[in-house]
Amino acid sequence: MSDQPRRPRRPAKPYRRPKKDPVRVLAFEALRAVDERDAYANLVLPPLLRAAREKGDFDTRDAALATELVYGTLRRQGTYDAIIAACVDRPLREVDPPVLDVLSLGAHQLLGTRIPTHAAVSASVELARVVLGDGRAKFVNAVLRRIAQDDLDGWLERVAPPYEEDPEDHLAVVHSHPRWVVSALWDSLGGGRAGIEDLLRADNERPEVTLVARPGRATTDELLGEEAAVPGRWSPHAVRLTEGGEPGAVKAVAENRAGVQDEGSQLVALALAAAPVEGRDRMWLDGCAGPGGKAALLGALAAERGAVLLASEKQPHRAGLVAKALHGNPGPYQVVAADGTRPAWRPGSFDRVLVDVPCTGLGALRRRPEARWRRRPEDLAGFAPLQRGLLRTALESVRVGGVVGYATCSPHLAETRAVVADLLGQFPDAELIDARPLLPGVPDLGEGPDVQLWPHLHGTDAMYLALIRRTG
Repeated sequence: MSDQPRRPRRPAKPYRRPKKDPVRVLAFEALRAVDERDAYANLVLPPLLRAAREKGDFDTRDAALATELVYGTLRRQGTYDAIIAACVDRPLREVDPPVLDVLSLGAHQLLGTRIPTHAAVSASVELARVVLGDGRAKFVNAVLRRIAQDDLDGWLERVAPPYEEDPEDHLAVVHSHPRWVVSALWDSLGGGRAGIEDLLRADNERPEVTLVARPGRATTDELLGEEAAVPGRWSPHAVRLTEGGEPGAVKAVAENRAGVQDEGSQLVALALAAAPVEGRDRMWLDGCAGPGGKAALLGALAAERGAVLLASEKQPHRAGLVAKALHGNPGPYQVVAADGTRPAWRPGSFDRVLVDVPCTGLGALRRRPEARWRRRPEDLAGFAPLQRGLLRTALESVRVGGVVGYATCSPHLAETRAVVADLLGQFPDAELIDARPLLPGVPDLGEGPDVQLWPHLHGTDAMYLALIRRTG
């Protein structure tokens, strides 16, 4: 036996319960809903924020931080996945999704915000203790400390392939878009590296809230009285809230006299309304009206001319949203729940027809960043028959001398020009008309006659519009 005296054992540290941070817990819950239920953040987050405010857990700054954490993490998910993959000892698919959500939130705080490194790591580890348990919190701590060893630019140099070797994969990692989306957007945009980088960068920026003053119900002057409100860039009915703001707090929005509507969507409705038609101009149709933004603007414009709008939407609950948007319209209108490919009206009944068809939504990635990770190239084939069927019905529904507007919130060529070209081949008595003069003051509209709007050029969603006249 040794004669050396034994050292006294240090007393164990008392267990410290994790401290719950309401902001980061809410952000984690929103990401889990997006991942588990295929929910959209713009639908999940508002009720979570509202409930937190009602409980007294949140103030305005807390809500702003939670919003940034959710949307910032979703926008940069592809980049953060590549960085996290370089810091773990297993394939990323073997990391439990809740753990990956905590790591992504931590990576965004470290690499995409001004939160100090120590605060970002400690807050993320504390979140992991709350939602994952102490064991997995140690794994989160180790990974985030590796990530914290470099900034975003340094990490991109390490995880993104050189542009010269693989341009599309380089852009996919650097700008956090799936490779196939980069390729599709580049094909639609054309041009060199600068343009596509500007577009991908714009997709990762938080869009401003844009309001529409519905003619006959509200004015832009009224909306411009709101805090931090400035005129829209292109639409005479648009007002932008430059510091975010809660649209529901705007009196005209609460009273349904104004609404939230991207300026690109407003321009689509305005161009169709401005297109010249031969003869009468009494009956208008919105053949894919849900959820009602374009229908509400078209209804107000129709009322100014004594015309009637029929708004058709296949899904009954979305038809209800259309009816709500149109409620209080100054002129006559009707809302029906009907399949736009099997119309309940006679052919040739309308003077103007709009079909804003269902699509992949690649034009609205600023607003729905998670869509880029959900969509697959094969989705295009699923939408193709519906898009062609809706445009076919629209061309059959308009009279000779009338105009059809084919619109979609996607710049993908398979959803835009390919659809229009196919249907023009089937309707020899239909012709494209130049939409560009109907959008006065809007630059960079291309060679026409159709129009493609872009986030980086126009500050709008990437809306596409082709105007088609039946000639005989």
